[in-house]
Amino acid sequence: MRELLPQLQAALRDRRPLVWCRLVETRGSTPQKAGAAMLVFPDGSQAGTLGGGCVEAEVKRRALALLAEGRAEICKFQLDSDYGWDDGLICGGRMQVLVEPVATPQSITYYGRLAALVADGHAITEAVVFDPESSELAAPASYLFDGDDRFLVGQTSRLSTAVDKLDACPTLVRDHLRPIASRPRPYVTKGTAYLPVLPRCRLVIVGGGHVGKAVADLAADLEFDVWIVDDRAEFASAERFPRAQRRISGSIERILPDLEITRDTYCLIVTRGHNHDQEALFHLASRGARYVGLIGSRRKIKLIFDNLLAAGVSRESLAAVHAPLGIDIGSQTVPEIAVSICAELVAHRNLGQVPGRPGRVEV
Repeated sequence: MRELLPQLQAALRDRRPLVWCRLVETRGSTPQKAGAAMLVFPDGSQAGTLGGGCVEAEVKRRALALLAEGRAEICKFQLDSDYGWDDGLICGGRMQVLVEPVATPQSITYYGRLAALVADGHAITEAVVFDPESSELAAPASYLFDGDDRFLVGQTSRLSTAVDKLDACPTLVRDHLRPIASRPRPYVTKGTAYLPVLPRCRLVIVGGGHVGKAVADLAADLEFDVWIVDDRAEFASAERFPRAQRRISGSIERILPDLEITRDTYCLIVTRGHNHDQEALFHLASRGARYVGLIGSRRKIKLIFDNLLAAGVSRESLAAVHAPLGIDIGSQTVPEIAVSICAELVAHRNLGQVPGRPGRVEV
């Protein structure tokens, strides 16, 4: 969904009508899962995908018709011979799609708020009421919550303007909202689809060498905001790390003490030498990052830990460090090492733990 935001925001800014198509529920085997989105424009062009094939063509047809009628609709599709034969999608699954023109004042307000929050990196949950029988509520209707699970704005088919009063959000919708801090996946309860957009985590990679570059390239695809720190300017350049949000060149002892570390920051120490690794861990171990990982052999890590204990770093802080780094997949090459490290990062981000990882070095 994030990749559609520039086009959505541009259309809202220029007051150009479009249709927001949001996959709200799936059952069985489907080409896309809940949360997938597609924009349809009056000329029939589109951005994003709901999985292709006949379903997508039908969604586009309905989108253009509903844009002319000025109303929203929940469209249901069964992936059988009617919607899949020509494209090999006969898998028996079911899809329900919210097809909603963004042309009224309430929809412009609602989607403008949604787009701005996500574009700025904030977490949200969108609750979409799609089944009036199960929910006993007006449908379709959408309610937007921020990363602290506070109701922001909503819209229903019975309203002419967007609403932002707390009592305008039905109790049923609020009661089944799962905290964004638990990083929930999309889910359906009582005829309402909950579609979270999770916060992006910052990944600070200290060391722009071979491993740092391979991890940065892969982590960007995994929705981490990558920051690179290296004391060598050529190893923290835009040419080497074109997808990094920040590239910082300077000595570790000068950069790291003042570098912003939040509760959603992941720190990865993969420098070119033992002394640099130790210096980086000294400045990061006790900063409150969600994750700190250190590459190296068990012997090297034990030496670094012993030195940092002697330098005053707490035993508790070092015990939380992920070292040796990465999930054990028998990695030998740099790309394999990057996969191992990124698998650990994703597991920690999504699960809060890393199943199947090798034991940490004891402090």
